[in-house]
Amino acid sequence: MFEGTTIVCVRNGSRVAMAGDGQVTLGSQVIKSGARKVRTLLGGKILTGFAGSTADAMTLLEKFEDCLEQEKGDLMKGAVKLVREWRLDKALRRLEAMMLAANHEMTLLLSGAGDVLEPEGDVAAIGSGGGFALAAGRALRESTDKSPEEIARRSIELASEICIYTNKNIIVEVLN
Repeated sequence: MFEGTTIVCVRNGSRVAMAGDGQVTLGSQVIKSGARKVRTLLGGKILTGFAGSTADAMTLLEKFEDCLEQEKGDLMKGAVKLVREWRLDKALRRLEAMMLAANHEMTLLLSGAGDVLEPEGDVAAIGSGGGFALAAGRALRESTDKSPEEIARRSIELASEICIYTNKNIIVEVLN
């Protein structure tokens, strides 16, 4: 199974940045080092990032965008709709991925187990290096005046120094 790894989302008021590394692995082998795991949806109104099986995540991103359009851009309603389908549909339920999604008001973590969670604090992270990126992001958020995009980028860089499934080919998307 091809896997995508580390995503972090950092907020400061309504300014939001999401960063992801570019590494895709197959077992212990790096298959691609420049994958784009962070994307914008709805014309740049929503940020998304995925960790887990790459093909599964791409399927879920397309489905999520459809759900968001059906719910007129409402992040919470679109997320609940996606997760409900993800959990109940026999084909979708086998998809192995997690997603972070954010707009100006909230950050959500979505999973195939039926979870739509709003993580506490201004930093959220998923993937194999997610714990490292989360710790780095929280520390930087509390101890510096760096922008959300600077914190998100540095969090992935630090995670890449610890997690073998995370690299320094970083994509950052920002909601202003």
